Amino acid sequence: MTLTDTHTHLYYLYGTPDLAIQMQRCFDNDVRHFLLPNVDSESIPKVLGTAAAYPGSCYAMMGLHPCSVKTDYLDELATIEQIIADNKIYGIGEIGIDLHWEKTTLPLQQEAFRIQTRWAKDLGLPVSIHCRDAFDELFQLLDEVQDGRLRGVLHCFTGNSQQAQRTIDLGLHLGIGGVVTYKNAGLDAVVANLDLRHIVLETDAPYLAPVPYRGKKNESSYLLHIAQKIADLHGVTLATVAATTTENAKRVFGI
Repeated sequence: MTLTDTHTHLYYLYGTPDLAIQMQRCFDNDVRHFLLPNVDSESIPKVLGTAAAYPGSCYAMMGLHPCSVKTDYLDELATIEQIIADNKIYGIGEIGIDLHWEKTTLPLQQEAFRIQTRWAKDLGLPVSIHCRDAFDELFQLLDEVQDGRLRGVLHCFTGNSQQAQRTIDLGLHLGIGGVVTYKNAGLDAVVANLDLRHIVLETDAPYLAPVPYRGKKNESSYLLHIAQKIADLHGVTLATVAATTTENAKRVFGI
């Protein structure tokens, strides 16, 4: 059995003994593939270093996180664009819109999103999209930029059934993480009615740990609990969820 974490920041541990310790726990839990979303220019060395340390398991993505979009965002994007030209990457991300922490940068976030989705389409790469308190704004942008070439994942999906279908209709997969295990989140009911072919798994480690670790620091080895919850919701085996979602991830990211 092979599980694939399509969105993890485990590279934050690069350069520490904890990285090898957590990776071994992942392998012990059959979590064998990891997509690493960049957030800004400072995280680039850790993303690339982790991917180089675990070839065939860890895969680099490059992008500018919406919370990192400041007045110097064009300089940040220029740095990231050069890294993309010089390195093998598997996606553009983490990009998107976040109106939870900062609303005044929305115009900058929107332009950064347009630029990065254009990279993705021109390079034939998928996107990993962050959306927090911004579904309407994101869908408006996606309607604008989707020309049939944009593909990827709406990561950490926490929306309702209508928003899930809208995402699928836009040609994107849904990244399902620890929130699906939270009792009152309501995501379990949404996921129960989704075809598994539209789902990929993720942890967003070190954030949003699933039950039974909720409230603690998350790690990619906990993907097993997310997969088991989805298996229970669909009345299928854990192996079925692992196989289907890993094939989805391979198809989206080309790993």
